[in-house]
Amino acid sequence: MAVATERTMMRDRIGHAFADPSLLAQALTHRSAGSPHNERLEFLGDGVVNLIAAEALYARWPGADEGVLTRARAELVREAALAVIARGLELGERLTLGPGELKSGGFRRDSILADALEAVVAAIYLDAGYEACRAVVLPWFEPAPAPLPAGRPEKDAKTRLQEWLQARQRPLPAYELVSESGEEHAKVFLCRCTLSEPAVSAEGQGTSRRLAEQAAAAAVLDRLEPPLRHP
Repeated sequence: MAVATERTMMRDRIGHAFADPSLLAQALTHRSAGSPHNERLEFLGDGVVNLIAAEALYARWPGADEGVLTRARAELVREAALAVIARGLELGERLTLGPGELKSGGFRRDSILADALEAVVAAIYLDAGYEACRAVVLPWFEPAPAPLPAGRPEKDAKTRLQEWLQARQRPLPAYELVSESGEEHAKVFLCRCTLSEPAVSAEGQGTSRRLAEQAAAAAVLDRLEPPLRHP
């Protein structure tokens, strides 16, 4: 009876009745409690969560470019934000932890809660498929995007820098790739943005050359714009 009651509570709280309850049990088992634990599910869930968040933002902001969408998604799926959702689902109270983590209050830690949430998402995905998973998970994120501007998104850094220069009839910036590092599937690019007038240069990093150029342009803007606020 106790097991059935717990399953009913989790079904009502999460919004999914598991055909294979062992998936949920694994998703809520921290590695400190032994195997099978939730690390592999967490890996899979990270990808599913990012896809659902990206799909939601893509639909919400039809005019937004890659940079705006990337920053918004990062805000939605950051560790602290996922931990808030996990607390709302009361996952912490249902985690299986080893004695050390239990004693140190691991069920309250953002990192453990966020990982457990991603693992639960993966468990739903494996149990019922993507469409069912999306239907369950998407409402968890709906309160978070609400404050985000639904109208015209902010212009990206490269566009703002170009417009700043054109308004003053200054030469356009030059971008160059400084370096790239990391494995083929996890590249990190370093780009430099250079202005000739005024003479300003800054570097930025990103997981693509485009994002690195955006970061470099943003760094240049940070150097240009403060004086504009204090003429």
